[in-house]
Amino acid sequence: MTRAQKVGVVVGLVIVAALTFLRAHDPQLMRQAREVAFDEYQRLAPRTFQDLPVRVVDIDEASLRQLGQWPWPRDRMARLVDRLSQMGASAIAFDVLFSEPDRLSPRTVVRDVAGIDPSLLERLPDNDEIFARSIAGKPVVLGFALSNEGTDRPDIKAGFAFTGEPPFHAPPRIQSATPLRPQLEAAAAGLGHISLNPGDPSAVVRTVPLLLSDGAQLYPNLALEALRVAQGASTYVLADAPDVPDTITMIKIGAFVVPVTSGGELWLYVRPDRADRYISARTILAENGTTSETDAAVQGSIVFIGTSAAGLQDIRTTALGENVPGVSLQAQIVEQILSGQFLSRPDWADGFEILSIAMAGSLLVFLTTFVSPAVALACGLLITALALAASWIAFLYGGLLFDPLAPIVSGSITHFAATAFRFLVIDRERREVRLAFGHYLSPSLLYRIEHTQNALRLGGDDRELTVMFVDVRNFTEISERLTPTEVVSFLNTFLDALSRHVITNEGTLDKFIGDSIMAFWNAPVDVADHPAKAVHAALAMRETLANLNAKDAFGFGSANTVGIGIGIHTGLACVGNMGAETHFNYSAVGDTVNVTARIETACKDVCFDILVSESTANRTPQYALLEAGALPLKGKSTRTRTFAVIGDNSVAISAEFRDLKHIHVQTIDALASRSPAARKLLLAAKSKAAELPVNLTEFYRRISRRTEHFSHGSTQEQDGPAD
Repeated sequence: MTRAQKVGVVVGLVIVAALTFLRAHDPQLMRQAREVAFDEYQRLAPRTFQDLPVRVVDIDEASLRQLGQWPWPRDRMARLVDRLSQMGASAIAFDVLFSEPDRLSPRTVVRDVAGIDPSLLERLPDNDEIFARSIAGKPVVLGFALSNEGTDRPDIKAGFAFTGEPPFHAPPRIQSATPLRPQLEAAAAGLGHISLNPGDPSAVVRTVPLLLSDGAQLYPNLALEALRVAQGASTYVLADAPDVPDTITMIKIGAFVVPVTSGGELWLYVRPDRADRYISARTILAENGTTSETDAAVQGSIVFIGTSAAGLQDIRTTALGENVPGVSLQAQIVEQILSGQFLSRPDWADGFEILSIAMAGSLLVFLTTFVSPAVALACGLLITALALAASWIAFLYGGLLFDPLAPIVSGSITHFAATAFRFLVIDRERREVRLAFGHYLSPSLLYRIEHTQNALRLGGDDRELTVMFVDVRNFTEISERLTPTEVVSFLNTFLDALSRHVITNEGTLDKFIGDSIMAFWNAPVDVADHPAKAVHAALAMRETLANLNAKDAFGFGSANTVGIGIGIHTGLACVGNMGAETHFNYSAVGDTVNVTARIETACKDVCFDILVSESTANRTPQYALLEAGALPLKGKSTRTRTFAVIGDNSVAISAEFRDLKHIHVQTIDALASRSPAARKLLLAAKSKAAELPVNLTEFYRRISRRTEHFSHGSTQEQDGPAD
């Protein structure tokens, strides 16, 4: 382990520790992100629909238009209770506050009239008393709200039993409640709070406290009371966590058991709001009675009375993103309990998530530092996929809520930081190698040096290469008329412009030898169709040099153009790092390299700029090639058949080249057999060659010298290429 790697591990683990501490602290932003993820789960798989005996009598806009603005007189509310009771409702719960006297009561209306007879006042009806008489003896539950003023608290109708010590400090605190009219409070069968998310700044209702506490007494939720009254139960049974004071794990109401958080809250598992849950209040109060369908819907149902009218401002947002009346959520609480479909977040979930952040983060730090950021990224993506899958499966099949985001976000931050440190510190030496040699070696070779162990060891491998030599024609004459500084400037311009095509075509620049370039293909990594890529690079060099001459980039004047010779040969060579242990070069050696150099030199004799060997020509049939003859190469005992590269595939398929190639083959055959027809064929070839974009005048002039030998009866070539 290098010093940089040790520092990287320490820095990475410090970041992991900071992220772990942040998750343990659990700031509001993390909580909100976690809750949004849980909302998304519910949107993907909401609570399944079941036609349960729960209905909402809705004081909707239509009811207000027909029966008058809110608040309605309480004798009308009494008539509503009587109708629902006659229809067989098992419980009637009001998500409505009755804290003030009915201002529409006749007794209240005339009370302040001057000179009113007190005895007459007593004979006038009081709507609160009418309402109280109506609900007395019926399964009616009234609601109360929280208040920050006073000390009023209702007298709860239910009893509480505990499996351990009373958990009076577990639920949210109640300081005071809105007072109920005394006669109504006394007549009701149950009392429950209607607060859905007290103290929660979020607009989305995700959890509902089923119990509140003042430190000495527990106060049930309206939905909980409605379910108790509907069953005729008198007591709630609360279970706590063993050996953990002031916690609640379960609430039993009659035949139903409700798992809750340690503070007595229920995670709402909602389903999309449906119209069949609602019955308009005007339908119940209709003078001509109700329909059989309405009677069937109310019969045996727990009925909540509330409002969906926008002006009464009791609209809440669910985890599904729907805006629904608050009374609808009270109904959904009872539906959830009846269906037995619950959500829960285990007490050990926080600890598990904190531990997962620490373990996953540490793993990513070590992988990034000692293996590679790519492997760490792959591992991080795998961890992300597993976290998402595990969290989703736990929700879908167990109703368990595990946060998938905190481990994923923390892992991403850790990987980014560790990768950045490696890039800035640990990989600095690697970048220095790339910076120093990037102009001379192909990207594939650089990658091999960077990522292969012992890539710079001495030694070589035998493999098939396509080798190229490029040389400036008449460089001695050029350099004689230039100053040394001008020679360097000329070479830099020339070599930079032409060598780019080697790199572009996946070649490896071996070396610059004065005014020459040596390059090869298919090493250090395999290059598909390497002979064709080498020929393509040569054609690009031809075009680039023509552009440089046209622009007078060398400053020699339009009359003095620079020419080149390019030789290409494909064969077996030894390629690898060669030299001393302290100073070596990645290069190729062998007969293939020597033959290539000789072919490049032969360009002068053939009077053409690009020659390839027969082995290369056989691998590049798509290019426009013309046989240049079997040349006697220096140092070789046998002749080497060569081909002139006229152009690319577009030239090869042109009618002009096909005609020329046909005549050229006949010319070569005539020369080989010393036929008198050679001269005539040569003239035809010269004529056809003039139609091509490449100047073949000197090429054919060199060949024509052989026909002169024939006319003088020479029996041996004195000059030029042989077949």
